[in-house]
Amino acid sequence: MRRTGSFVAAAALMAATTPVWASVAPAPAAQNAAQAAAPATQAAPVADLVAAVDIPYTKFTLDNGLTVLVHEDHKAPVVALSVWYNVGSKDEPAGKTGFAHLFEHLMFGGSENAPGSYFTPMRNMGATDMNGTTYFDRTNYFETVPTPALEQALFMESDRMGYMLGAISQETLDLQRGVVQNEKRQGDNQPYGLNQYKQLEALFPEGHPYRHSTIGSMADLDAASMQTVRDWFTSNYGPNNAVLVLAGDITPAKARELTEKYFGPIAKGPVNTPAQAAVPTLAAPISETTHDRVSNARVQISWAVPGMLDPDSVPLSVAASVLGGLASSRLDNELVRGEQTAVSVGAGNSAFHRVGMFNIQMDVKPGEDPAAVEARAREILNGLIADGPTQDEINRVVTQYASRRIQGLEQVGGFGGKATALAEGQLYAGDPEFYKKQLAAYAAVTPAQVKAAMQKWLTRPAYTLTTLPGQREAYQEAAASPSGANHTPAPEIQRKARMERPEIGQVANVDFPAVERARLSNGMEVIYARRDATPTTKIAIDFDAGLAADDRAKLGLQSLMLELMDEGAGGMNATQLAEAQEALGASITTGATMDSSVVQLSALTPNLQPSVALLADVVRRPAFAPSELERLRATRLSRIAAERTQPAALASRALPELIYGTASPYGRPFSGAGDETSVKAITEADVRADYAKWIRPDNAKVFIVSDKPLAEVLPVLNAAFGQWVPPASAKPVKDFSAPIPAATPKIVLIDRPQSPQSYIMGGEVLGVSGTDDLLVLNAANNVLGNDFLSRINSDLRETKSWSYGVNASTASFAGRVPYLVTAPVQADKTGPAIEALNQQFNDFLSGGKGVTPEELQRTINGNTRRLAGSYETSAAVLGAMRTNDLLGRPDDYPETVAARTNALTAAQLDAAAKAAIDPSKFVWVVVGDASVVKPQLDALGIPVEVRSAEPAAQ
Repeated sequence: MRRTGSFVAAAALMAATTPVWASVAPAPAAQNAAQAAAPATQAAPVADLVAAVDIPYTKFTLDNGLTVLVHEDHKAPVVALSVWYNVGSKDEPAGKTGFAHLFEHLMFGGSENAPGSYFTPMRNMGATDMNGTTYFDRTNYFETVPTPALEQALFMESDRMGYMLGAISQETLDLQRGVVQNEKRQGDNQPYGLNQYKQLEALFPEGHPYRHSTIGSMADLDAASMQTVRDWFTSNYGPNNAVLVLAGDITPAKARELTEKYFGPIAKGPVNTPAQAAVPTLAAPISETTHDRVSNARVQISWAVPGMLDPDSVPLSVAASVLGGLASSRLDNELVRGEQTAVSVGAGNSAFHRVGMFNIQMDVKPGEDPAAVEARAREILNGLIADGPTQDEINRVVTQYASRRIQGLEQVGGFGGKATALAEGQLYAGDPEFYKKQLAAYAAVTPAQVKAAMQKWLTRPAYTLTTLPGQREAYQEAAASPSGANHTPAPEIQRKARMERPEIGQVANVDFPAVERARLSNGMEVIYARRDATPTTKIAIDFDAGLAADDRAKLGLQSLMLELMDEGAGGMNATQLAEAQEALGASITTGATMDSSVVQLSALTPNLQPSVALLADVVRRPAFAPSELERLRATRLSRIAAERTQPAALASRALPELIYGTASPYGRPFSGAGDETSVKAITEADVRADYAKWIRPDNAKVFIVSDKPLAEVLPVLNAAFGQWVPPASAKPVKDFSAPIPAATPKIVLIDRPQSPQSYIMGGEVLGVSGTDDLLVLNAANNVLGNDFLSRINSDLRETKSWSYGVNASTASFAGRVPYLVTAPVQADKTGPAIEALNQQFNDFLSGGKGVTPEELQRTINGNTRRLAGSYETSAAVLGAMRTNDLLGRPDDYPETVAARTNALTAAQLDAAAKAAIDPSKFVWVVVGDASVVKPQLDALGIPVEVRSAEPAAQ
C-alpha cells in the first residue's frame, strides 16, 4: 500500500483505532524476474463484482424544478440527506472568485427561520456525517439523521435554500470572510501549499473557468457588497439548480410527501447553465522552479485533459493507476523500489465536469538530482504511452475500482456513500446511474484504448513544477483582516411567512450488532460481529504493543518493523504481494496507535480465502529483507525531515516529551516515526527481535466484521493461523512504572519563519486513564472543547474569526490520557489566542460559567441521537469493538451510552471537568514565525523557550 502520510494531526490521536499506517512498498526492480514464481491468486471474476454494484432509486421532480432521488435502505433507522447545487468556483465570473465557497460558509450561519449556526440544531438532532463542501463544479451539504429527525432536517435544508437572504447581516458576512481567510492561511501554511495556485495558472489561460482556486481571491471577497452577495445567491441556489437525495430508512411515497411539504413552496430560480470550459493545450512546454520550506524536492508534471463525461476519461484514469496509482505501479517499481531515487511517487487523473487534470508527482530522495528523476519518470511514461499497459495491469486496476465501489455501498450518506453516487451522476450527467456507466467503462477498457488516450492527450506540452528546499518565495497572503470589506448598505429583505420548525420524534436506542467470541485451534481469541449490507469482510489482528512498545533508545522501531512486514512476505517480494492484493480487490495495511499494533485486511467476501492467506503471509512470514530495511530507513529519515517542515507535526513531536517526560512510553513523538539518531541505528537484528517479541499469537486478538456467519469464517482463519505457535519466551509487558513529572507551565516556541499562521498545541496529562469511565468528562468537554459549538471554537472561530477551527480533546490511550488543545490561528493573533483560550477554560472551570441548561440538553441530545448513525458501516463496528476491548468496556457498551447520558446533570459535567482539567498546568507549543510571535507570547507572562525547527545537534 502507498504511504498515506504522517500521523501528526492531534485529532488523529482521539481514536484508539486510528493507526500510523505503513505502506506496501516497493522491492528492488532486480527482484522483478522472480515475479513469475509468485503464487497464483484465484479471484472472483470481475464481471461478478461489477454486477454487485447497484443502487436502486426512485426519481421525481417538483413543480419548482427540484430533482429528488430516493433510495431505500432500512438496515439502520437513519436517513441521509444530500443537497447538491449545480454551482462551483468554475461558475464565478471575474471579480467574484471565492463566492461559491463563501456561500458554503454563509449557509451554515443560519437562515431566516433557523437563525444562528446550523451546527446547533444539527448537533441537537444527532446528525452524523455532516458537512458542506465546495469545488470547481458544485456546492453540497449533507448529513445523516435519525429517522425521527428527518422532517426537521428537511425543514433546515429547505430553509437555507428558500429563506436565506434575510439572515445574512453585514456582521455575518464580515465574520465568514475572516474565517475563509484563515482557511486559506491554513492551507497556504503547509509545505508545498502554494503549488496549486501555480499549477492552475499555468495550465489554464486567463479567463478560463478553472484557472482560479476554489478559495478564490480575498480581494474579491472584500470588495463584495451585500447586494452583490445577494444577487449571487438568487442566481445560483434555486431549487431548479439543485439535486436532493434521500437515502436510507424512507420510502419513495413518504419522500414525495415530505419534499412537497418543505421544498414545494420555494419559488423556482433563474435558469443556471454551468460554465462551459474547453480543454486548453499549452503552446509549448512550461518548466518552473520554485522554493519552499520543504524537506524534499518535489517534481510535478501535469496536463489539462478532458472531463468525466468524455470517453477518454476512464482510459486516462486507468493509465494514471498503472503509472503511479497502484501499489505495484510502474513509477513505484522503478523509482521507489528499484532505483530508489524517489521516496514517494503518484499519478492521478482528477476528472471534473468540464475538464480534468492529469498529474504525476515525485518526491525526490535527498541527495538525488530532481532533473534526473524527472527525466527517468518521463522515460517510464513514454514507454507506457508507446506500448500501452498489459491486460493484467488493467485487470488489477478494475478489480480495485470495483472493490472500492462495492465497499462504498455500505454507507447511505457522507461524502462517499450511495447518496453521493446518485447525486453526482444526476448533477453532471443527468443520469443517477452514471456510476454504472463508469464501472462498465472500466470493465470494458482495453490496452489499446488506454494507449490511444495517452497518445492523444499526454504527448501534448506539459507543465512541470519543481519545488526545491529553501526560503519560501513571496506570494499574496490573505489580508490580516477584512478591513477593506465593502459595507455598502442594501435594502432590507422582506421575509416570507413560513410554517414552524417541526419537532423531533422519539429516537430509539442504537441496536449494536451482537458480538460473538470464539478461539482458533492455537488459542487466539476471535471477536466477531455480522454486517451483511455488502459482500465484504474486515479483519483486524491487534497486538498488545503499539508505539509505547519502543525502547527509548530505539524510537521508531515498532512502526518501522510493521512497515517492513508488508514489504515482502510468504516468498513474495513487495511488488508481488501488492499485485496479489490488487488482483483480489483486497487491502492489507499495518500500523500502530500508542497502545496497539495492528495488521488489517479489507476483503471482498467472494475472495476471502485467498485474501486471508495473504494476510497470514504478512503476519506470520514477513521477509525483512536487508535491502528493504535500508530503503525504508532512507524513506523514514525523509519522513522525519518532512515532519520538521509541517506545523502540526512539529508541535506533536515536541509536546509529548514536555508533558509525559522522557521515561514514559507515551513521551515520544505521536507520529511514531522516531528520531534521526534512533532510526539510523536500527539493525536487521533489531527488527527481527522486535517482531519476535511482540508479533506472536498469544499477544494477539482477531476482530472480524463480515457478511458471512462466524461458523463460515472460523475455518478460513484456522487454516491460515491455527497452527501458529507462540515462542517459549514469556509474553512481553510494557513498562509504565516511571512517574510522570510534575507539570511546569511554559511556552515552547518553535521558530518557523514565513508562517502566515501559528499552530498552537497545548495540554497536560490528566489524572485519569483511558480504561477509567470517562463518559461524563467527555460529555463536559463537548461543551468546553470537543465540538464545533464548543466554547473555545465558538470564540476563536465564530466570534473572533481568528481560526478555521479549534479543538480540545482527551486522547484514547489505555493509560494516563493527555488533554490536548489544537488551535491554528492567524500569526498576528497568536498571543491573544492563547489568552482567549485560557480565559475560556478559566471561565468554565473556575469562573462560575459552567454548563448551561441549553448546552446540557444539546449535549445529551447530540450524544444519544447520533448513536443511530454511528455504527452504520462495518468499519465503524470494527472500530468500536477494538476500542471497547482496548479500554476494557463490555461488548454492548454502545447500547449503554444513551441511558447514562440522558441521566446527566449540569452539576455532574461541571464537577467532572473541574476534577480533571487544570489549565494552569498546561504546557504550550507554538509553531510560528518567532519574529512575529515572540513579542506577543512574552506579553502573556508565561516563560517562553525558543527552539529551532531543525533537530538538535547529537
